[in-house]
Amino acid sequence: MKSALSLPFKNIARKPFRAAATAALAALLSFAIFAGAFTVMSLQRGLSAYKARLGADIVVVPNSAKGHGTVDDILLQGITGTYYMSGKDVKKIASTKGVEKVTKQFFLTSAKASCCSSRVQIIGFDPETDFSVMSWISESFSGEIKDGDIIIGADVSLPADGIIKFYGESYRVAAQLGKTGTGLDSAVYTNMATVEKMAENAANILDGEPFKGIDIETAASAVLIKVSDGFDIEAVTDDINIHVTKVQATPAKTMISGISEGLSGVSKMIGALVAVIWVLAVVIMAVAFALISNERRKEFAVLRVMGASRGMLFSIMALESALVSLVGALAGLLCALGVLAPLTDSLKESLSLPFFTPDAGVVVLLGAGALLLSLLSGLVTSCVSACRITRGETALLLREDA
Repeated sequence: MKSALSLPFKNIARKPFRAAATAALAALLSFAIFAGAFTVMSLQRGLSAYKARLGADIVVVPNSAKGHGTVDDILLQGITGTYYMSGKDVKKIASTKGVEKVTKQFFLTSAKASCCSSRVQIIGFDPETDFSVMSWISESFSGEIKDGDIIIGADVSLPADGIIKFYGESYRVAAQLGKTGTGLDSAVYTNMATVEKMAENAANILDGEPFKGIDIETAASAVLIKVSDGFDIEAVTDDINIHVTKVQATPAKTMISGISEGLSGVSKMIGALVAVIWVLAVVIMAVAFALISNERRKEFAVLRVMGASRGMLFSIMALESALVSLVGALAGLLCALGVLAPLTDSLKESLSLPFFTPDAGVVVLLGAGALLLSLLSGLVTSCVSACRITRGETALLLREDA
């Protein structure tokens, strides 16, 4: 019965449409499992990067920033804009009871730069007082950020000569940051002295329009705060909002909580969709294999007469199912990779959540898991049908088909 082992291949070749339909179900299953797991994991990694990137207890922005989105849109999604609070307001914030550390950031939106297809957000910060950006930058750059140096996000194109121009001046790219999955991957970072110089050049080119009534050297677009131990973050936030006019203070945990809730909702929706697809695919597979088994009852009876054992018949069906399911699952996996790769940026924008794709090794593991689950689903459903058929007596099988 050695030739019986070649029967699965011959059966697939003899009934290509039947095999293709079964493979399509396996493809749908592996596509759904991989795409769902990939999206959920990317969102979870994005949230982790979000938390690490923030590093503050309270974030304060001027009221004029409201037209540019929420605080997390501004700080973590890289929404471009120019909005400032005065140096006087920064001092009031720093002197609020319970405030331990304060660091400011200065935002400047570039004109269309030679490096980019669209405008980028330039973020000036003070490396001496910073407790937010430097922890992230230090992963890619350990040197001193000198005047005239800039550090670019992962999605900003790095010119061959390492020089980028903003408002008529050239700046040296000191480093390129690792990916975070947020809109700030498209931002540019530099120290306060450099961003002030950029702002002065921008004021000359734009006739000072964005900076009317603003002292560039003391102004800030955002103030990040660390609260002293023993003080309530909510109470300090309220104190700032009451006593410092024209600013909006927001606890960082509120921002993270909002993102976490959004991520949880999207993850549950994706999980439910994958579960529904899995149940439907398995049910349809079970029905399909049951119909195929009934159709082949006489074939199995003849093989039994020729000396094939029940185990041999079971192996034939299991091998045929494994081959078809494997090909289908591989096809579904390749389709998922082909669809997700170009749509990653669109997914990030449409979900409005931090989205940080897994490393290549993790993607391989996700693919292997999706492949295995699809293969097992096909094998289990086919084996159930095989057991039912092979339990029957040979004479009865032949008599039923007579």
